[in-house]
Amino acid sequence: MKMKMYAGLLLMASLLMSVQTVSAQNKKEKAVSDRELWVHTLYQMAAPVLSNMSEGKLQENMQVELSPTWDGRDKRVTYMECFGRLMAGLAPWLSLPDDDTEEGKMRKQLREWALKSYAQAVDPQSKDYLLWRKEGQPLVDAAYVAESFLRGYDALWVPLDSVTKQRYIEEFTQLRRVDPPYTNWLLFSSTVECFLRKAGAPSDTYRIVSALRKVEEWYVGDGWYSDGPGFAFDYYNSFVLHPMYVECLEVFTNGGKNKIWNASGCDFAKAQTRMQRFGMILERFISPEGTFPVFGRSITYRTGTLQPLALLAWRGWLPKELPNGQVRAAMTAVIQRMFGDKRNFNEKGYLTLGFNGKQPHISDWYTNNGSLYLASLAFLPLGLPADHPFWTDAPLPWTSKKAWEGMDFPKDHAYYE
Repeated sequence: MKMKMYAGLLLMASLLMSVQTVSAQNKKEKAVSDRELWVHTLYQMAAPVLSNMSEGKLQENMQVELSPTWDGRDKRVTYMECFGRLMAGLAPWLSLPDDDTEEGKMRKQLREWALKSYAQAVDPQSKDYLLWRKEGQPLVDAAYVAESFLRGYDALWVPLDSVTKQRYIEEFTQLRRVDPPYTNWLLFSSTVECFLRKAGAPSDTYRIVSALRKVEEWYVGDGWYSDGPGFAFDYYNSFVLHPMYVECLEVFTNGGKNKIWNASGCDFAKAQTRMQRFGMILERFISPEGTFPVFGRSITYRTGTLQPLALLAWRGWLPKELPNGQVRAAMTAVIQRMFGDKRNFNEKGYLTLGFNGKQPHISDWYTNNGSLYLASLAFLPLGLPADHPFWTDAPLPWTSKKAWEGMDFPKDHAYYE
């Protein structure tokens, strides 16, 4: 019965993924709303993962794809990457209350599957017990699991049974065995420890503060951080640096109410402002056609490049230069361009290696198709209710659309502190 329900909902999602539907009565075109497009895209991404994992069958049924230059690590890291990254993007949407709409039914089903999947992930007797205790990679994706709990604490962490909660605390704690590289990985340790702190479990303050201090030292100006001592022009400011730095600061400073006595430069409000500037840069990257520049490593993370914009919108932190309707229209154009033709999923419904389609040779040596569920991080604004201005404000042309179509548009200017 459960799989029949899943098949029906997935079919419904697939049918509604087209940009327009035609009325049989009057043949007039009726546009699918932006929110419907986002909902059905995310459902299509999430349902194969969570429907299987909720029954302990993800590792049995997932169609795994590895980079042609795979470095030989245990390929079971795929499942943890897939689950952790997906849940970090899903958490805000699943935190909305239940309702009787079509969206509400899809959301409720995903939440039920997700809660069961969380339990499977840490149950040593489950076939979907994740690879917590081998390789260094689990630190990365434990951080995304922890981030999902931070983003959906009441809906996703609180309902878990006491045994499952204790298992997560134990798994997160044992990951101190991993000595993170001197890069964005420091924030993975910090995010795990910040979650433990929020959950009332023993946490390692040094791992938190040293990571925050180091990221602050890596700020290079105009909204950009260096990923380690040397700057690389890629999207890791989107994938990790801005979101995890701000969210860790939020937990550790109680939303900016407290200061870090031995890291005075690590300021929550300042980090938010920097992310707002970076969000303005990302918005300008979006072309009139709904594309963005393809550069840097991990470009197969697709819409994950938009995470800072998504986080700013969801948390109500968009700067005055980025109205809700403008950001939604720009992000919708990208989501439609990326997922509208359905070529980013393999035969079993899982994301396929590539940027827009099956392009395995552009994947990095550490990439599997579980890695690609970072794409879900663009969908954080679904955590806003359907009557929020982000969804109800009229769509507005975004900056590049204005510029290339001869409209007035605001001059850009650097952000100085």
